[in-house]
Amino acid sequence: MNTPLPIGPVMLDVAGWALTEDEREMIKHPNTGAVILFARNYQEPGQVLELIGAIRRERNGTLLIAVDQEGGRVQRFQNGFTRLPPAAFYAKAPELAESAGWLMAAELLAVGVDFSFAPVLDVDCGVSEIIADRSFATDAALVSQLASHFRKGMKAAGMAATGKHFPGHGGVALDSHLTLPEDDRDLQALRDKDLQPFRQLIHEGLEGVMPAHVVYPNIDPMPAGFSPFWIQQVLRGEFGFDGAVFSDDLSMAGAAAVGDFRERARLAQQAGCDMVLVCNNPAAAAAVLEAIPVAESPVRQRRLMAMQGQATYSRKQLMQTERWLHSASLINQLAETHA
Repeated sequence: MNTPLPIGPVMLDVAGWALTEDEREMIKHPNTGAVILFARNYQEPGQVLELIGAIRRERNGTLLIAVDQEGGRVQRFQNGFTRLPPAAFYAKAPELAESAGWLMAAELLAVGVDFSFAPVLDVDCGVSEIIADRSFATDAALVSQLASHFRKGMKAAGMAATGKHFPGHGGVALDSHLTLPEDDRDLQALRDKDLQPFRQLIHEGLEGVMPAHVVYPNIDPMPAGFSPFWIQQVLRGEFGFDGAVFSDDLSMAGAAAVGDFRERARLAQQAGCDMVLVCNNPAAAAAVLEAIPVAESPVRQRRLMAMQGQATYSRKQLMQTERWLHSASLINQLAETHA
């Protein structure tokens, strides 16, 4: 019997509704640790349950399954899932934030997903179209409050949370998917506003953090996801965060400034990322898998194992519970009222 592989430091994606032979081989690689799913991988709940099962069967060891299921513009699974409103809607109904977090998490766990990259902890500064209503509010204290409730719901369902995009993406107009944004504020300005939700949720036990592909030139010359200052000094040191740090997608244009894919992965790991994401570029994912030295890390294992989902119900069981029926009704009403 082969010894089970640990969770590797690379998260990759797959192309469609079923696995290709190349994807099967990449999942088996010692450095693979997770697969992120997109809308293209989703048809309906039964299909994605089978796809996730197929992915897990290829791995001799634990493998994490992730998705972006914030709600609003960023909800990869829709048909057969409750349509979640944007995070900004909960400012109008703060009592529903916890129900929304529980509902999102419970529905994903029931089809085999471990975690969603949520909640967004960015404070909306009124300039970022890519963040905008993905943020809970323009007030840092209200973001902290609503995100805390949302995470509480996720935790009750059995899902770890990942706060993004550290130290804050809400103060730049440009989209880091397309370019490398610069935020010219100083550290005190970020401490007074953008960093507050991260500080509070970390204090409450937040399990994961994703840094932004944003550079803050008056603080540090490196984009946050490649910066030892931001990850090791501020996040780990000052805030005492001991959970998992996930790079944002290394395929994004905001990551390109630091070098090719191998260099991006090296710098992200060197800065303190436990897992690097390489999406929508199979050749780059393969190159990163080969470039990273295969090395076990008990600390990384502990952090990533804490991201495993703890499902309570099958999908059929979930949809018969009073909590699901009540929560889905409330969230549907909120979405319709403020559409």
